[in-house]
Amino acid sequence: MVLAQLGGSISRAIQQMSNATIIDEKVLNECLNEITRALLQSDVQFKLVRDMQTNIKKIVNLDDLAAGHNKRKIIQQAIFNELCKMLDPGKPAFTPKKGKTSVVMFVGLQGSGKTTTCTKYAYYHQKKGWKPALVCADTFRAGAFDQLKQNATKAKIPFYGSYMESDPVKIAVEGVERFKKENCDLIIVDTSGRHKQEAALFEEMRQVSEATKPDLVIFVMDSSIGQAAFDQAQAFKQSVAVGAVIVTKMDGHAKGGGALSAVAATKSPVIFLGTWRAHG
Repeated sequence: MVLAQLGGSISRAIQQMSNATIIDEKVLNECLNEITRALLQSDVQFKLVRDMQTNIKKIVNLDDLAAGHNKRKIIQQAIFNELCKMLDPGKPAFTPKKGKTSVVMFVGLQGSGKTTTCTKYAYYHQKKGWKPALVCADTFRAGAFDQLKQNATKAKIPFYGSYMESDPVKIAVEGVERFKKENCDLIIVDTSGRHKQEAALFEEMRQVSEATKPDLVIFVMDSSIGQAAFDQAQAFKQSVAVGAVIVTKMDGHAKGGGALSAVAATKSPVIFLGTWRAHG
């Protein structure tokens, strides 16, 4: 697993530093350079890595540390805190409550595995006693409704969509209204995949969000998107109130560091890591 490799590289760098007889500037720099290299190779955004390195150096001023201080411990703690800061948005994601209707809207780039992830998310909650339903507000991609219908039928989850209606806002509103009447407590709205450059699709996503007033917007991200993750995630966050991230295809050849960048860009926690297409 990608992030396990990254964790291993960071642990090794800290271990080497801890094994040094004398902890001086050279040893500290070597350790930080190793960690920096590992993060950049994993596709964490350069600015995030640079900021982390600067912050650690500010905290760990070797000249100021008296002889009695445990320098190893102080450096380890500083590294740990900075890595956590990168991943910790400072607030937990919204969690749906059983018996109380929640609307969750999924957004993301084309091909990120959004529709599959919607069904997995619904199925996960269904097994835990929720009454989920799926609404297909993706009128842009041919076959989107068919895919959602197939997934939902297989998982025995009610769904709503249309072959005739081309207005995603109308479908989203109708679907949400219908499932509220049917007392579903987790209504999941799937939207069209889009790219940062597509202004019209972003506007449409904003309208769907305004019309359905979701309790949570989840940004779905393919882990192989790499360095582009920060900019893409930020573009979504600027259009709709992203509150959580799901990273998909974690079992592919991806480096996974983009996930850390997406968390930093959206200030939202990663709530699930997805593997390839299968349900269950």
